[in-house]
Amino acid sequence: MGIRIELRDAAGAVLFSQEGARNVALVFDRAYQPGDCICIACDAERFLNIRVDAAVPGAQVYLPEGRFVYPIPFGEARSAYAPTAFCGERHMLSADIALPFELEAYRDLARNPLDLHDCAGVYPHVHANAETRGESVFAARNVIDGCRANHGHGEWPYLSWGVDIAVDAKITLDFGRTVEVDRMGVCIRADFPHDSWWTQATLVLSDGTSQLLPLEKTDALQLIDIGRHSIRWARIENWVKYDEPAQFPALIAWEVYGRG
Repeated sequence: MGIRIELRDAAGAVLFSQEGARNVALVFDRAYQPGDCICIACDAERFLNIRVDAAVPGAQVYLPEGRFVYPIPFGEARSAYAPTAFCGERHMLSADIALPFELEAYRDLARNPLDLHDCAGVYPHVHANAETRGESVFAARNVIDGCRANHGHGEWPYLSWGVDIAVDAKITLDFGRTVEVDRMGVCIRADFPHDSWWTQATLVLSDGTSQLLPLEKTDALQLIDIGRHSIRWARIENWVKYDEPAQFPALIAWEVYGRG
């Protein structure tokens, strides 16, 4: 089979499909309807480069079970995407098997613009114990979408993880396999004076180590050397908010650099 891409409707019927040995593109003319989903399958555990829409950045994802189901967003869920995403009559979906040099490169291993709130078997994946009002524009998945726009809030492209003023907020990044990492990037939302910010947080790694992360009030990406670690997941917790009247600190981007 290699790779197979399908568009299915709400009843599960296959409307369009295409197969390829190492790379495949599916082009069709039809406006999306509620309940439509993109289904991608490959014949083994794979790293795939996937594109689901011209207005959504592509992603390199790890599929340990060789399957990926991506519901087309409608309603409130659509607010977390560019206004042109998933619109119109003509669409192109693509998937390619990642090349060895792509997998060996030093890169942001957290980046996944295709992450979903309820994800099964697709990595990297992020989840949290608190999200502001359960809204898509404040979902944990926004911190790994690759966008650092941080001078606004509440609408695309200013997507963030909102902690809902929770004092025990935790966010966890799951790689789905063991990776080698040594550096992190954190970008806070900087819509001041609406926003507050954190002065520090604690990084916990799956190898049993933890360390304090000092943070600043800045709109720039804060790069932090964390030493070399072999891990499957990372978590940030114990966020300490700066003591001021503003009540809304939020995280725009969480990047983790390494190989794997």
